[in-house]
Amino acid sequence: MTAPSTFGLSSEARNLHWLLTNLVEEVPGIQSVAVVSSDGLLLLSSDPARTAAFREKRPAKGPRGSSADLATIVSGIGSLTIGAARLMEFGAVRHTMIAMEEGSLFVMSISDGSLLGVHGSAECDMSVVAYHMALFVGRAGHVLTPELRSELRKSLEAESTGSTR
Repeated sequence: MTAPSTFGLSSEARNLHWLLTNLVEEVPGIQSVAVVSSDGLLLLSSDPARTAAFREKRPAKGPRGSSADLATIVSGIGSLTIGAARLMEFGAVRHTMIAMEEGSLFVMSISDGSLLGVHGSAECDMSVVAYHMALFVGRAGHVLTPELRSELRKSLEAESTGSTR
């Protein structure tokens, strides 16, 4: 994961950064992670170049170039599944999993309407990924307030422009 400076962030924001770092580092096969707000804005992300694929000296497949790529995909999948659930009148979407030949995409709802998206390699154990995602959602959901979302968004903007707080 990129090592964004957490200096000046609230303890809740630092805790979410820590939870995301642990998710990426502790679960084999995770290539990238994005937390997206209910309106589709990236709040937190991992750096795909620092995950297992990079350490194994093989190119990571999947969203490249920017963490916004994964965030866009997660937001679109989330929107599509929420619309489908409304149309089918089956209640709220809890999680979505897309299995592909060379990897998987997992999207899980967070209590405030935000989404957690995980891009996993073909070798990842889908049940382990889902379990750790549920742990993240359980720990993050109650602290992801509008104020914290705004703080995380501003932190990402400052990081991308290279400015300090």
